[in-house]
Amino acid sequence: MNGSEAMVRTLLQHEISVCFANPGTSEMHFVSALDRLPRMRCVLGLFEGVVTGAADGYFRMAQRPAATLLHLGPGLGNGLANLHNAKRARSGIVNIIGQHAHDHIANDAPLTSDIEGIARPMSNWVRTCASAATAPTDVADAVAVAANPEPGIASLILPADVAWGDSPEQDLARRAQRPLPRPADDIVERIAELLLSGRYPPESTALLLGGRAMRGEAPRLAGQIAARTGCRLLAETKNARSERGAGRVNIPQIPYPIGPALDTLKDIRYLVLVDARAPVAFFAYPETPRLLTHPECRIDTLACPAEDVTSALVALNDAVKGSANEIAHLSPAARSAHGGNGASDDTPTSLSLGHALAGLLPEHAIIVDEAITTGRQLQSACASAAPHDWLEITGGAIGYGLPCAVGAATACPDRKVVAIIGDGSAMYTVQSLWTMAREGLDITVVICANRKYQILRGELAAMGGPPPAANAERMLSIDQPALDWVQIAGGHGVPATRVSSASGFAHALGRALATPGPHLIEVLL
Repeated sequence: MNGSEAMVRTLLQHEISVCFANPGTSEMHFVSALDRLPRMRCVLGLFEGVVTGAADGYFRMAQRPAATLLHLGPGLGNGLANLHNAKRARSGIVNIIGQHAHDHIANDAPLTSDIEGIARPMSNWVRTCASAATAPTDVADAVAVAANPEPGIASLILPADVAWGDSPEQDLARRAQRPLPRPADDIVERIAELLLSGRYPPESTALLLGGRAMRGEAPRLAGQIAARTGCRLLAETKNARSERGAGRVNIPQIPYPIGPALDTLKDIRYLVLVDARAPVAFFAYPETPRLLTHPECRIDTLACPAEDVTSALVALNDAVKGSANEIAHLSPAARSAHGGNGASDDTPTSLSLGHALAGLLPEHAIIVDEAITTGRQLQSACASAAPHDWLEITGGAIGYGLPCAVGAATACPDRKVVAIIGDGSAMYTVQSLWTMAREGLDITVVICANRKYQILRGELAAMGGPPPAANAERMLSIDQPALDWVQIAGGHGVPATRVSSASGFAHALGRALATPGPHLIEVLL
């Protein structure tokens, strides 16, 4: 047995059974090992950003890691943007990155690079395999990082001589993981006392939720605390995964634009972080605050990412005597789905897209949101939709949406995935469409085609710049030539249609959701 086969066997022993891959010459022994161990599902991406983004989406939904297979430093470099998003989402991933044989690195062949240096900023753990004998242990160590209760990105570099070298058969049992601790009782008691004491008026207090607090029992517990104390509930601007829809607690997010974000938080004087970071502006702007909270706002942490969020909220809810019969932000029953949903023949808007989604989403659908400016009203419009999951771009690196949808659909083949993507964003990782077609993934892609980088127009204004003139206009528009998404999708094997009205979108979405497999809808805005 060679080192590659030993590594794949170890991955399978540790319940990692999906490998998103874009291999090259140095990884051919690993590819051959995958052939001999068909229990590993191999999903090819035609660009490394598709591979890493798919692994992120897979973890967000499966809550267990996938592996990636990448070709040397340049291949890893091509995947870094979506590894950045995955790290911000706190997704667990095991990257297997090919390397030249140990005795060839010093020869400085054309693809030689500092792979550890490239990997380190976007990884929680980096190691180069020393030998085929130690390779299985290296894999087990990588999995321990990626599958930890506080997961991370593990990047394991595989020299070619390790891949082809002899490796003894090893049976490495999956390691027991320590459960996350709950916060100390005195922290819970202090926060409960401050929420109830009247020292801060209820309307000036808030719980800010993120991470694990956006799913499971956590949102409902937060809703009980809010109903009992009168505090507000807020969510981070972008979240890895939120459980939303009818019968669930739909927590409003801090807006992305700096003005509305500051306005949302201006009256808060006591903010409690629940698996969330203290809110900061996405960017620095002239003569605007970098921190979004008021200078007099007190910030306490109920639970950090290294602590058990649900038990923390249970303890706080008990301390304030919250009731399961009184829950803030609990959404009403879902609307009946129907093709028109009251849509008109007017040009589609964010609001009309949201209403159509709310009426047509099947239960337990997965929304992957990279609609950028078009998407800012979608989430609130879908509060009355059937229960669903909402995945967002946590790290701000464009091009996450289509690959994330690939990973989510791979993890949950029995659930409908709807990826709502801006036309500019979609071009970053357009190769994802080919993988959707090849794998027969049940994904409906909605391309919001405004034919411009609308978000950059807003950023130019926020920076205090003048209206765009000729040169700036060329940087902000993508309509010369206009992208033809029906032809682009068809060329990748995905059936597609174009719509230019709200009613046309509702009908096209209904047809796509009723038909298995990938579909694309280009919506002219």
